[in-house]
Amino acid sequence: MSCSVLIWLDNTVLSTTLETLADPVRGLGADPGELQWATGSYTLAFATLMFTAGALGDRFGHRTVFSCGLAVFAGSSLWAAYATDAGQLIAARAVMGVGSALITPAMLAILMWTFTGPARAAAIGVFSTSAGVGMAAGPVLAGFLLDHFRWGSVFLINVPLSVVAFVGLAVLVPNFRSATPRPLDFAGMALSAGGLVALAYGLIRAGQVAGWSRIDVWAPIVLGLILLAVFVLVELRAKVPGFDPRLLARRAFGGGNVALGLLLFAVAAITFYTAFYLQGALGFTPMKAGLATVPTALGALAGAPLATRLVRRLSLRLVTVPALIMAALTMAGYGFLGPHTPLVWIEILLLVQGLSIGMVIGPVTAALIGDLPLDQAGAGAAVTNTVRQTGSVLGIAVGGTILSIVYRRAIEPSLAGAPGPVRDQALISAEQARHVAAAIGEPALARAADDAFVHAMHVGAGWIALSTLLGAVVLLITLPTGEKKKAAAESGAPVSARAG
Repeated sequence: MSCSVLIWLDNTVLSTTLETLADPVRGLGADPGELQWATGSYTLAFATLMFTAGALGDRFGHRTVFSCGLAVFAGSSLWAAYATDAGQLIAARAVMGVGSALITPAMLAILMWTFTGPARAAAIGVFSTSAGVGMAAGPVLAGFLLDHFRWGSVFLINVPLSVVAFVGLAVLVPNFRSATPRPLDFAGMALSAGGLVALAYGLIRAGQVAGWSRIDVWAPIVLGLILLAVFVLVELRAKVPGFDPRLLARRAFGGGNVALGLLLFAVAAITFYTAFYLQGALGFTPMKAGLATVPTALGALAGAPLATRLVRRLSLRLVTVPALIMAALTMAGYGFLGPHTPLVWIEILLLVQGLSIGMVIGPVTAALIGDLPLDQAGAGAAVTNTVRQTGSVLGIAVGGTILSIVYRRAIEPSLAGAPGPVRDQALISAEQARHVAAAIGEPALARAADDAFVHAMHVGAGWIALSTLLGAVVLLITLPTGEKKKAAAESGAPVSARAG
């Protein structure tokens, strides 16, 4: 569980660090595209290695794979902490994603092997809580470290925590392994990784060049879609696929995963916006920004158990569809935020957003896995995790690209007559514009950058909200009605197996 907290810490500390990394003096002077890759490279590796890592654990032992993943995670964290440019940070983050992908399936497998009956349910509850603890503590810890130390400290903290967890693994955890190991799916891993990298590159490149018609934008997008289509065909023909697309043909399982993918798409994009809004447009310190995002984690922590109790009385659809609509409304609410919005309104928005997201992700995920036969639970978990991580990758790519394109178009009128170097730097991002405005003593340019960023955030939030609403529609169509659930219960069938 200490590793679960560690991974969730790492997932959240970077969002608090983005503004600092964009700063040419305090950070690396990274542009929006590089920051998208710093976030997305981790998630890409996570998404494409997850199902292969589970098979490695079956073959070589879950503790062995877990320990290797922890060593990779700690080593790449050290690399990221002392990165001297954005390229090194992106590479280090990708290797950190490899470590996390090796850890996560092994962590869940060890939990399932160790506990049975009521103890397993309690262990799963602790596991869920550890994720919430990491989400809540990450931004605050990152804010404290950034206020007192160099930005690399947010990654350096992973090293001693990894050492403690490594010792615990060696002393306490048996090396469980499956009696019938699954084959390794190297072809699927290569095709999915290549497809997602090409697709993400094209989408992020569109934001860097502010256009879609260039060959270096549309060609990678087309190549990525082709590789992903070939990936699906290869997995369909495999005898034991690492990622089984056939499971998505099941109406509830497929629809639920599409909805979760759209929700994680939106969450990744809106989190990217929040980091720059709080520390950039509002001028919060990293510590204040970290504390400001705590309501999101607290809401998510409260939302999952609340939804579980409501689902027992109502139905999965009656609980999760309204919650997902509420999540969409909170994301649309970013369209009303500005440079002078009172903090109390931002906190209420983030609290409701976290609550509504928590009421969807936990119950829908549990129902999707519960809907599958026991012998397909592992394959179903691989599909669900891959879809969720893919949604996050595309959310960062698309959300950041919309932000970059709209920002550049919005600030251009304010740069008429500006010297060439000033204009070029201000067009990169609002962070670069504020920096050059301070250097040349032009506060009007900083205000124009804030206004352009807020306008871009409003436009992006509208598209993000629409994608979340689409997820609610998918849930409404694909999840069974409350009457079907009641009939299943009366017939003696287990409700949890039908709820998805």
